[in-house]
Amino acid sequence: MATPKRRKTGSKMRMRRAHWRVSAPTYSACPQCRAAKLPHRVCPNCGYYAGRQAVVTE
Repeated sequence: MATPKRRKTGSKMRMRRAHWRVSAPTYSACPQCRAAKLPHRVCPNCGYYAGRQAVVTE
């Protein structure tokens, strides 16, 4: 079986892990109430999705 001959240095490991960061979620405006919501999800403020009432909110 192939195994590494030498141990990876800390610098090389940090370079590889440099792209592991988490990106912030993107928000879009709800077309009904203009509240911020996640895309492709029901608006938590008014309950609309794709132009129709999907969830009854109070």
